[in-house]
Amino acid sequence: MSTDGHVASLEEVRSTPSDSPQRAKSSKKLDGIILKRADDLRAMLSAYAHHYYVLDKPLVSDAVYDQYFRELQALEDEYPELKYPDSPTQRVMGGVADGFESVRHTVPMLSLYTETDHTPAGAEAFHRRVCKALELRHAEEDQLDYVAEVKFDGLAMNLRYEYGRLVRAVTRGDGETGEDVTQNVMTIDDVPKFLKGVLGRKIPVLEVRGEVFMRKDDFEQLNQHLESIGEKKLVNPRNAAAGTVRQHDPKVAAQRRLSFCAYGVGEVMGWELPTYYTEMMMALTNLGIPVDELSRISLKPSMLVQAYNIVNERRQDLPYEIDGVVYKLNSFELQKKLGFVSREPRWACAHKFPAEEAVTKLINIDVQVGRTGALTPVGILVPIFVGGVTVTYASLHNESEIRRKDIRVGDEVIVRRAGDVVPEIVGPVLFKRDPTAATSLNWDLYTYIGGCCPSCKGPIAREPDGLIWRCTNGLACPAQRVQGIIHFASRRMMDIRGLGDKLIEALVEKDMVKRPSDLYRLTIMDMLLHFKDVVGDAVMPAKILKAIDESKDTTLARFIYALGIRHVGETTAKDLANHFGSFDKIANATIPQLFEVRDVGEVVAQSIYDWFQREDNIEEVAALRAAGVSWNESLGQANTDHRPLLGCTVVLTGGLATMTRELAMEKIEKLGGRVSKSVSAKTAFVLLGNEGSSDKIEKAKKFNVPIVDEAWLIKLTEESQ
Repeated sequence: MSTDGHVASLEEVRSTPSDSPQRAKSSKKLDGIILKRADDLRAMLSAYAHHYYVLDKPLVSDAVYDQYFRELQALEDEYPELKYPDSPTQRVMGGVADGFESVRHTVPMLSLYTETDHTPAGAEAFHRRVCKALELRHAEEDQLDYVAEVKFDGLAMNLRYEYGRLVRAVTRGDGETGEDVTQNVMTIDDVPKFLKGVLGRKIPVLEVRGEVFMRKDDFEQLNQHLESIGEKKLVNPRNAAAGTVRQHDPKVAAQRRLSFCAYGVGEVMGWELPTYYTEMMMALTNLGIPVDELSRISLKPSMLVQAYNIVNERRQDLPYEIDGVVYKLNSFELQKKLGFVSREPRWACAHKFPAEEAVTKLINIDVQVGRTGALTPVGILVPIFVGGVTVTYASLHNESEIRRKDIRVGDEVIVRRAGDVVPEIVGPVLFKRDPTAATSLNWDLYTYIGGCCPSCKGPIAREPDGLIWRCTNGLACPAQRVQGIIHFASRRMMDIRGLGDKLIEALVEKDMVKRPSDLYRLTIMDMLLHFKDVVGDAVMPAKILKAIDESKDTTLARFIYALGIRHVGETTAKDLANHFGSFDKIANATIPQLFEVRDVGEVVAQSIYDWFQREDNIEEVAALRAAGVSWNESLGQANTDHRPLLGCTVVLTGGLATMTRELAMEKIEKLGGRVSKSVSAKTAFVLLGNEGSSDKIEKAKKFNVPIVDEAWLIKLTEESQ
């Protein structure tokens, strides 16, 4: 959690006036309910902060903490008399853990204002606040320089160098006092024990401030080690870093790889500070201190939004965890002019990415029927904005999960949505639970839905693993029929553009489409007579029917994937097509023959074999063929000589100049290869584009994996034609 980067004196920090006088009176009446809510929020946030900063055992995610923090801020802004000096909004949260020596910071380590607008517009809001505080004329606003750094998710640290030698490392603590963890920080390779070119020169004091964190690959290795010796795995890299720094035995800390990145300085004596933040970070680099590359680049106001978007897009590819971007004014003179408010500098802010977790109320539990008949309990929620979208439904997975988490209707629940992952309910917020709410410890799905499928009222059966209930009615079940046809028509399957979910639901409801092959019998009159309210005028039906007709010409892999065979995803479908080369060979394959396909195990092989033993499935394939659906089988075993990447795994990283990533993937697959997201010892090649992941490059070197470029793929494609 990044803190201030400005070099401020203790007197400057403490003398800067607050934006709003403490204990001012509101014009609104303060009732008992509001007063109690504010008290509850203060107590709750203090407890959460203690578990997070001191015990390294967070009770809730950062996103949930931020949500409650903003609620308290809003109450205090509306009712200033609630803004007590010891409120979590007015001081740095944290403390000193038992067993460590307390050290008082000469210059306090403050927190940052968190921008509540988790869209790119939050960057513009920060710029507007700075311009207003500096009282700039409109013509002067674009002349400001900023820095946009990544916001590491780690532990803030103050490194004190005296005459170039590291003498002490102290955590942020409560901002005024931290913990002496020098012995453990001394084991971090990124932290220089001596500054370059400083030893023997007269720089009595230079305090470097930054973040201690654990890289993703080091975190994975640590958890693998802990699991191998029977110990409990750690929750996330941030907890791992904080726990390692607070180890009482430095030998344990030395065995766990930590990293460090600087973002500012504290007390300085005998070292002339430059005019700009970017210059200071360059100077720290010259002293051997690791810094974020972005901290050495000055940006104009119009580039802040661009920086936010770029970092957000590449977030998953970074070798470490981040949760946002930190904006800072580049000029130290302007930083000093703006000063501080409460616990925060006015010249900087943390602009977090859309929260991946938030709290809302569980209204009810619905049971949905999936494409393969699986019955999944789904939570119906009071709509909440999380992970960049408004979420109304979230998965509860299965009845065992509901029991394990003890999730009850009426609970305030934590909802998680990361990237394109289906939202899920993590668990209840217990302190807000109605004590009279019925327990869910014995929640039974069979009883809840009356022992039959909620869509077709047909029979249901439990899977052998005991976790999943499934409707056994197949395509006779409307829900399975709808989901199966949606799957069949999707972009990476048959790619029938314009055939949306609502139209498919209408086609099934009117009993005009019972299976995928029925799509190819639809006429323009069918569409106009029955679905005018769904498709509009005659132009759209014509486009949809054209897309249906064009989808007949497909590939073997797409066709296999579109059939919706259980456990057969896109990659397995491609592996089947590459291995057998023809549909009939796949259909007639025995289980031992299916085992020969890459990554096909017992469960997948049995599922494929069983699918082709059903007469109705064979009849449907025949109907699709009769309707004109065909695929090119020339890429099968007979043509392996023209597929130089057969059996090879390729990892893509970075942007390509002449083609999209999707097109590059298609080319690799046509050459017989498969594309993976992560580098391992089994990777054959790493295809490196512009600004590729340094983590993947390092792993490629570690495993001696050849690194190739776009020209290599183009040449390989041309030679194979």
